[in-house]
Amino acid sequence: MTSTLANLQAALMAGDVTAEALAETALSKALAPDGEGARVFTRIYAERAREMARASDTLRKAGIVRSPLEGVPVSIKDLFDVAGETTWAGSVALDDAPPAAASSPVVERLVAAGAVLVGRTNMTEFAFSGLGLNPHYGTPLNPFDRGTGRIPGGSSSGAAISVTDGMAAAAIGTDTGGSVRIPAALCGLTGFKPTARRVPRDGALPLSMSLDSVGPLAASVICCALVDSILAGEVPRVPEAASLKGLRLAVPTTLALDGLDDHVAAAFQAALSALSAAGALVEEIAVPEFMELAQINAKGGLAASEAWHWHRALIGRAGPRYDPRVLVRIRRGADISAADYLDIVAARAAWMAAVERRIAGFDALLMPTVPVIAPAIASLADEGAYGAANLLILRNPTLINFLDGCALSVPCHPAGTAPVGLMVAGAGGQDRRILSIGRAIEAALADR
Repeated sequence: MTSTLANLQAALMAGDVTAEALAETALSKALAPDGEGARVFTRIYAERAREMARASDTLRKAGIVRSPLEGVPVSIKDLFDVAGETTWAGSVALDDAPPAAASSPVVERLVAAGAVLVGRTNMTEFAFSGLGLNPHYGTPLNPFDRGTGRIPGGSSSGAAISVTDGMAAAAIGTDTGGSVRIPAALCGLTGFKPTARRVPRDGALPLSMSLDSVGPLAASVICCALVDSILAGEVPRVPEAASLKGLRLAVPTTLALDGLDDHVAAAFQAALSALSAAGALVEEIAVPEFMELAQINAKGGLAASEAWHWHRALIGRAGPRYDPRVLVRIRRGADISAADYLDIVAARAAWMAAVERRIAGFDALLMPTVPVIAPAIASLADEGAYGAANLLILRNPTLINFLDGCALSVPCHPAGTAPVGLMVAGAGGQDRRILSIGRAIEAALADR
């Protein structure tokens, strides 16, 4: 079981462990030759982590604890700038790019909070897939059923495995169409996608400027809430758990429940039953707007057009170095005209307004984060199978990104079985409310 931030801070305050010891444990797991570390990280900050940990221990002895992340090992996705380093974003096409002149605000806030940065985590190249496969640095294996070799989910693949395998207590990822929530769901973690504007994205290599958001993967809703507040530049705090009694929770029957495998369907229904038993009012609703999204994005959508804008020059000089499965998806943006792009922007605004009106009477939306358990990597060798799995796994999370909303993925599967995530989502700006509801849902599911 992954340690919570509260447990780690309690151990540090009691003197049962030091930040240096936590760092050494994380590094030993990251560097173990028989572990996943070589596929989890693109860079490991061994000496830097030790120095940061020693500094944290010195400050703690002086009575200074900067935040709930003080002395705690944290990983960062390989698309955040760190001063003096080239940002690779899971690619080899940027090997000759100049180093970053400054660290991103996300990195600066983590350092100021006392986090011990263990390293930069592997990811789907340029964040353009929900599966987590990477031909350049390898694909870290899902902790469930490693004998089969299942996907970790993406694009924040290394982020998830850094936490499940004890290389970090929390990981920072990005989410454009589910890239925090998908690996959290498939690996049995909690993941939070905030409203996009909540956390600064400066100094993070973009996929889609309209859809990108920055969020944590960790052991619990409280952990995610604490990290989120730090990333947002707020005083670290956790919203009180909501009362489930009388809470109105909507389950969209349009699209979001299609194609569920038996295990996900059973885990989802059991979770809904537990919430109903706790007094929540769970109601199925039709959201016909969800069926419109495929047509709005038929030419590739915001992600393809905005990715092409950023990548076109790099593809011109280094296209053969890209993962072909990523390259073909970025190239779709080349055929989207300025008029097409503006049509998508206008359609999105109208779509968001319609969905917000439809869900206005509810406290949150509930749906399976991912409709299926993590597929075997070997089953995705064929391009057709890869594409179909990618679309299916991205489907539900993408709805919330297009809404410019916020969402948690909370584990809802029986212990010892394949991980399943329950998504708790709301409209943009409702971040603290969704975290509050998420705390209550997490507690209700734990009491089963």
